[in-house]
Amino acid sequence: MRLGYYAHHHGSGHCRQIDKLAPLLPAEARQQLTVFTSVTSDAYTFAAIDEAQIVRLPAEDERADDVLAGRAGQYWQPASLHYSPVGNSDIQQRSHKILDTIYQRHIDLMIVDVSVEVAMLCRAASVPYLYVRLPGIRDDEPHLNAFAGALALLAPYPRTLEFAMTPDWLAKKTLYLDFINTEQRNAQTYRDFIKDLMQLTTDEKALSLMLNDKDKNTPTIVTVIKGYGGHQAIDAKLPELRQLLPHAFIISLGPIDDDKRHYVDIAADVNDVTPFIEHSNYLLMACGLNAVAQAYDYATALVVLPDDRPHQEQEVMAEALIAQGRALSWQQFKALINASGTHKLSGETANQSTQTHSLSKPVSATLKQKSIPTAQAFMQSTAEYRTTKAWFEQWLLPQLTLKPER
Repeated sequence: MRLGYYAHHHGSGHCRQIDKLAPLLPAEARQQLTVFTSVTSDAYTFAAIDEAQIVRLPAEDERADDVLAGRAGQYWQPASLHYSPVGNSDIQQRSHKILDTIYQRHIDLMIVDVSVEVAMLCRAASVPYLYVRLPGIRDDEPHLNAFAGALALLAPYPRTLEFAMTPDWLAKKTLYLDFINTEQRNAQTYRDFIKDLMQLTTDEKALSLMLNDKDKNTPTIVTVIKGYGGHQAIDAKLPELRQLLPHAFIISLGPIDDDKRHYVDIAADVNDVTPFIEHSNYLLMACGLNAVAQAYDYATALVVLPDDRPHQEQEVMAEALIAQGRALSWQQFKALINASGTHKLSGETANQSTQTHSLSKPVSATLKQKSIPTAQAFMQSTAEYRTTKAWFEQWLLPQLTLKPER
C-alpha cells in the first residue's frame, strides 16, 4: 500500500511525528510515502523524507474575499467542521491538491495528523484514512465525526496514559503506538556531560566540583527544558525554583526571558537534550508530546508544568503522568523539597525524598532508545499488503476491539 500523511501546520510536532515513523517503513515503501503539510521548508526540514515526497500546501487562513467566514455561527456552518470558510480560493486550491495528489500517486491510505476538515474531505471523497488522536479532551462534534469516519485511530503514546474519561468506543478503536523514539544516541558518561557543560559557562570552578561520582555529595542538577511554542509560564517559576534550591545547579535549555537569566547557572540552546535528561536529578518541563516521549523512559524525575493548549492536551497528559507516578506536579515538587529538610538534595537524601511520592523510575537511566514494536509492526504491516481492504480486514481489525457492522 502507498501511504499519505497529512501533518498539521501548528508547530513542528506533526512533521516530527512522521519523520520518526518514516524510518520504520521498508526502504521501498518509505520512498513511496507522501507527506502533505502547510509547514514551510524553512520552518521544518525533514530528516527521513526527501523534499520531492513533500507536498507543500497553501495556508488556510481567512481571506478578505471569503463569502462566509470560517466560523460564521450556528446557522451558517456545518457542525461537523471546526473551520469552514466559503469561497476561500486557498482552501479550494489545497483541497484540489490533496485529492489530485492522492489520485495521481495512487495513495491507498491517508494518515491525518490532525485536521477534522482533511478527515472529512477524505471521507467525502471515499479515501480511507486513519486519524491521529492526541492527548486531551476532544469530545466536540467535529472531532467525534472525524474519529467515527476513520478506519481506526492512532495514539502516539502508551495505553497507560489514556485519559480516564475517554469514551469506551474510542479506546476500542485506537491503536496505541507507545512513544516513538527512533534516533540512536551515543552514550555519554556523567564526567563527559560535566566537561561539556564547562564549554557553556565561565564558572568552571563550580562544575569542577561536580566531576566526582554523580551519587556522591554533588549539587543537585535541575534542567529546565522549554520549546519555542511558549516558555513564559515556566520562566515565571525560575525565581521560586532558585529559592527552593539555592545551591542547585540550574540549567535552562531553549528560550529564556532576559530578566530571568540570573536565576540559572547556564542558559543555552542545544541540538541534543538527551545527556541533560539522563544526568539531571530533575527535569522541569511542559507536557508536549514529543518532549514527554523523549524523557519518559529515563529514570530522571519529571516535574511537569503543562502549557495552556487547545483541548487541555498538556493538562491531561500531566494528570496521566502524575497519576501513573511518573511525574510530580509543581506543588508536589515543592512539598518534596520542603519535606527533605534540606535545600541541597543529593545522593541518598534525594532518593529517599523521591520515594515518599512513589515516583516511578521504570527503567535504567542509561536507556538510549525505547523499543517500538507496536509502531514498527504497524508501519511495516502497511507495506506487506497490496490492498487497503486486505490490510484492514486481516491486520488492522484484529488489533482493535471494535468492529464495523456488516
